[in-house]
Amino acid sequence: MGRVGFNFPIFLTLIHYTVAWILLAFFKSLSLLPMSPPSKTTPFSSLFSLGAVMAFASGLANTSLKHNSVGFYQMAKIAVTPTIVLAEFVLFKKTISSTKVMALAVVSLGVAIATVTDLEFNLFGALVAVAWIIPSAINKILWSNLQQQANWTALALMWKTTPFTVFFLLALMPWLDPPGVLLFKWDLTNSSAILISALLGFLLQWSGALALGATSATSHVVLGQFKTCVILLGGYVIFGSDPGFISICGAIAALGGMSVYTWLNLPGKSIDHMSNKQLPKQNVTVSKPKAEADDGGGETGVTVVSVDPLLSKTITANIV
Repeated sequence: MGRVGFNFPIFLTLIHYTVAWILLAFFKSLSLLPMSPPSKTTPFSSLFSLGAVMAFASGLANTSLKHNSVGFYQMAKIAVTPTIVLAEFVLFKKTISSTKVMALAVVSLGVAIATVTDLEFNLFGALVAVAWIIPSAINKILWSNLQQQANWTALALMWKTTPFTVFFLLALMPWLDPPGVLLFKWDLTNSSAILISALLGFLLQWSGALALGATSATSHVVLGQFKTCVILLGGYVIFGSDPGFISICGAIAALGGMSVYTWLNLPGKSIDHMSNKQLPKQNVTVSKPKAEADDGGGETGVTVVSVDPLLSKTITANIV
């Protein structure tokens, strides 16, 4: 957007969400939009809160990119990870294992080494970046929570929350955007660039919502950092760019931390599951009355009870 001279980040975000709303309305007219869960299962306040938080998360992110360097923006993105962990603990009492914490620390440190090459910012930009961290974390948590616990699909949730997002972006425009948006040169080239960015923004929002519904808020952040490292290493391997030896080492370290974090989140890889799997079966000998043993056709009066602590099943077997 800097190349076309469009320096209105909140209005750009507003265009993105307006185009997304139009596309969703088109899908709904063709009956391609999934049904929403019953209104009683999700309070109106939850949808309203998500729409409002989404406006601040997206709008402040674009404003931060305008006023800060990419390196300072990346530092703010890295701060989202511990914020999500802390917010999930405060809101839902959700904790993560120490091994996952170590893996996330390696990821954050590696991404910082790989991407933070400059830290140019001004006071206003720094305040915007800090203010963006909490809405960004809460936005991801709410998206993941509503899809996984309230059975919302990504498109249905986008359809319900986008009107609130548009409303709050309109309210933010006078405060964060400079004047002169109507004086912008809306020729074919510039308008096409903005429209293409809006279409890509819709696909980004949709795919991000799908990822949040399938994984978690923390995993979604790790996915974004994985994308950053792949772009950096891909440019070095494919196009011959030279980000520097230290940046390459940081990206490789981050990918290693991501691999460990992913492995720890695979089904059956949790520490609790592995410890339960190692519990031995216990055999308990129960004496049978002699009369019952005689009725059993010469069987001895001993019954072996095998208790499997993992499956919580009890199996009995008569010894002849």
